[in-house]
Amino acid sequence: MSIKVLHPGMLTTIQDQGRTGYQQFGVPVSGAVDPRSAAVANILAGNAEGEAVLECTVMGPQLRFDEPAVIAITGADLGPTVDGVPVENYRALRLAAGQTLRFTGPKCGCRAFIAVAGGLDVPEVMGSRSTYMKAKIGGLQGRKLEKEDELKLRAPGTEPKRLEARFIAPEFHARATYTLRVVLGPQDDAFTDEGIATFLSGVYGVTAEFDRMGCRMEGPEIAHKTSGDIISDGIAFGAIQVPASGQPIIMLSDRQTTGGYTKIANVISADFRILGQLKSGDKVRFEKISLSTAQEALLAQRASLRLLRHVLDA
Repeated sequence: MSIKVLHPGMLTTIQDQGRTGYQQFGVPVSGAVDPRSAAVANILAGNAEGEAVLECTVMGPQLRFDEPAVIAITGADLGPTVDGVPVENYRALRLAAGQTLRFTGPKCGCRAFIAVAGGLDVPEVMGSRSTYMKAKIGGLQGRKLEKEDELKLRAPGTEPKRLEARFIAPEFHARATYTLRVVLGPQDDAFTDEGIATFLSGVYGVTAEFDRMGCRMEGPEIAHKTSGDIISDGIAFGAIQVPASGQPIIMLSDRQTTGGYTKIANVISADFRILGQLKSGDKVRFEKISLSTAQEALLAQRASLRLLRHVLDA
């Protein structure tokens, strides 16, 4: 079974839940920028949550399926169609041999995720199939998809049970202003009280400088006590660096493993589903919560995925 890439879209890469355990050696985690949407796509398609998917940024690809397949598309609404007929996000779809999946253009969000029942047949590198383009590892030859590429499935012909019932309501909706919940630290003591207040009350816009590595924002200047520089330390997904300019930068999947700018806060894991869908021009507010509340939100999100799989497979 093969999937022919007729057009790669703006940026389409193979991603799973990331390459963990290697940051100490300078290897970024990578993985889906919106991990929940990737997991939901896999559940709808009948795959394990951590199976590799196609992550499509802003403009989706054109893919021809040379044999029957079951797919599910989640995350951003990029206008999916099959042979020119619009299809729904967040629903398992059966495609016949020769049918072509296309996207008309972005309607809501930034990144869509395509899961294919049976899993993409690309080798694991350090325990993950995620693409890290700068080092050319993982995915399909360590790069984004290109025209004429062919993708194979590890288990072609796989079809989940209760196919017609495998759908949920779309989980991402456009808003005038998005709220990202954060836990302050680890260098919040490097900022003045006024700087912290500014960070938590201001509205910040996503600039054109956003990619899989980070999301640069602009808005009210966040004041340091002295300097925005520190001795380099580890960088987590969602870490909000504030250099001397006073403008925040949110670190994403392909972030460097260490960095030397003060980090005022970290976006909580449960809100990566919002963070991963931000694009240039979007507006964001930050809301401070406690570490225990952040942990409860993550546990609730994990429980919701378990429940979704149980309901769809029952």
